[in-house]
Amino acid sequence: MALRVLQSGLQTTVQDCGRRGFQALGMVVSGAMDAVALRLGNLLVGNLPGAAALELTLTGPTLLLEKDQLMALTGAPLRASLGGTPLPLHQPFWAKEGSILRLGALSRGCRSYLSLAGGVSVPPLLGSASTYLRAGLGGFRGRALQADDLLQTGPAEAQTLRLMELLRAKAGPAPWAPAGWGISGWNRDLPLAPAMAEPLSLRCLPGPEWEVFTAESQQQFWQTPFVLSPQSDRMGCRLQGPALHLQKQAELLSSAVTFGTVQVPPGGQAIVLGADRQTTGGYPRIAQVISADLPILAQARPGTPLHFREVGMAEAQQALMQQEAQLQQLQRALDLKMNYPA
Repeated sequence: MALRVLQSGLQTTVQDCGRRGFQALGMVVSGAMDAVALRLGNLLVGNLPGAAALELTLTGPTLLLEKDQLMALTGAPLRASLGGTPLPLHQPFWAKEGSILRLGALSRGCRSYLSLAGGVSVPPLLGSASTYLRAGLGGFRGRALQADDLLQTGPAEAQTLRLMELLRAKAGPAPWAPAGWGISGWNRDLPLAPAMAEPLSLRCLPGPEWEVFTAESQQQFWQTPFVLSPQSDRMGCRLQGPALHLQKQAELLSSAVTFGTVQVPPGGQAIVLGADRQTTGGYPRIAQVISADLPILAQARPGTPLHFREVGMAEAQQALMQQEAQLQQLQRALDLKMNYPA
C-alpha cells in the first residue's frame, strides 16, 4: 500500500482524463474537472499526462505515507504541510515513508490535485480510473475517499525513480525534499492557478438553440454577471442571475451535450455542465464554453461572480491550439529535467 487516509477532506476522489468513447452507450465521461491541472501534476512526477490522481475539493485530506513517494500539488493553492513544514505547489517533492501529509483548505479556487509517481492504482472501468459519484462507479469503490481507506500506486518510470533517489539523498535525515524546480514561472497564459480577477470571464460560442431565446435574454446572457450557486457540483455549475426565456415554449428532442454546455431549464436559471454531465439533454443549449476556458470554470467556487463573452469558432480553436502548444513545450522541458535532474 502507498497511502492511508487519516482524514478524508470534503470530497476527495480518484480522477484521470475520463471514460471516453462510451457516450453513445449512455456512459458518463467523468474525469478531472480541471484537466490542465491534472496533466501538469502528472508531468511533474513523470507520469503519462492522463494518469489517475486525487482531486481535492475545497478542503484536502490528511494522508499517511506507507512508502516513499514522489508527489506534486497543482491546481488551486492550498495549505499543505508535511511534518509541520509548508510544501511547495507546482513542483515535485519527495517524502519519506511514515510521514503525514496534511492538505488543508484551499485559499482560492475550488479544486487541487495530488499527483503521485506511478499514478493512483484502482481497478479500471471501461479503461478509466475516474470516479462517477452519482452512480457509484469507478475510482475507489465508486465513492469519495473515507478515513482508513488504503490506496496503491502504479509502477514509476525509470527517470522518476532516479529523481526519487536524488531527492532522498538530498533530504538526508529530513522527512522530505523539494526538487527545487517546477512550473510556477511558466507562461502566464496557462491556468496554473485560479484567476484572482472577478467576475471570472468565460469565452463562449452561441449554442445550437441560441436563436430560440428572446432578444432580451440574449442580451442579458452576455451583459449581466451571474453567480455560481452553492448547489453546484461535478455534474453541473448552477448559476444565479437573470431568468432566461424562450420566444415560445416548445418541446425539444434530447440532443448531445458536453463539458461546458450551457443549458437553460424551464425556470430560466442556466446550468453549465461539468465533467459528470449526462450524455444527452432536452433543455435548450444557449451557449458552449470553449475548451480552453474549462479549467477556469472548474476552479470557480460557490459565490463566485462570472460573465460570458462571445467569441467565434476561429478564436476558440486558436485558444485551444495555443494552450496545447504551451503544454507540449512544457512537457519537453520537464522531460529534460526528469532525465537530467542534477
